[in-house]
Amino acid sequence: MPRVVVDVMLKPEILDPQGSAIAGALPRLGFQGVTSVRQGKRFELELDGALTPERLAAVEEAARTLLSNPVIEDYVVHADAGATA
Repeated sequence: MPRVVVDVMLKPEILDPQGSAIAGALPRLGFQGVTSVRQGKRFELELDGALTPERLAAVEEAARTLLSNPVIEDYVVHADAGATA
């Protein structure tokens, strides 16, 4: 079964309060040297049948219309290493 991954992140110009909170907590937990954290979302979609360019385009459409908010977020769609295009 092919798997497609959609990674969603806030656009660089959008403030990320969760990322800032994580960045502030890391030194208190003993993790030094982290200067910035951006938090995002990852979606893994398992598809039945072959991964064709048309199906990948459909996942792109789902990422644009449902999985992300294109006003404030960027997304990247890619086939998982075991999938074939």
